[in-house]
Amino acid sequence: MTRDMRIRIKQPGRIWQMRVAGLAFRNGHVLVHRAAHERFWTFPGGRAEIGETTAETLKREMMEELGVEARIDRLLWSVENFFHYEGKHWQEYGLYYLMHLPETLPFHESDIVHRIQDGKNALEFRWARATRAALAALPIPPLFIADDIETLPETPRHLVWDDGDLDAL
Repeated sequence: MTRDMRIRIKQPGRIWQMRVAGLAFRNGHVLVHRAAHERFWTFPGGRAEIGETTAETLKREMMEELGVEARIDRLLWSVENFFHYEGKHWQEYGLYYLMHLPETLPFHESDIVHRIQDGKNALEFRWARATRAALAALPIPPLFIADDIETLPETPRHLVWDDGDLDAL
């Protein structure tokens, strides 16, 4: 599919989008990524495209960004997330899955393990300790995940969440 198929609605000063992300764990760490110009990290994923399932979205994003085949496990959270970022009010419907990535993806406890140019954004990936303290220190929106990272929900959990001003992180 083409980039213009990604699900996003823009209005003056407002953006609504549908995002699908995954949490992959290794050696007590979880994979995170960010655009190099941003101060905060997030879980890898991207915008859903019209005509694909959310699991297909996540698999496509992992292939595009990491060059690996992801195995999608269970849905952890569905989140109606509100935040302010880069001068706009965002409303994001996010689905967060547990996923498994192949061991061929490098692992290092503190360094960047992968970089890629994704359109205008330079993305960097790293493994972060999968603890509340470590994720809160990065920080990683949506911010509630830090509180749940050590005990993932057994069944999908739905939240309405407000991350506030991400520019202030």
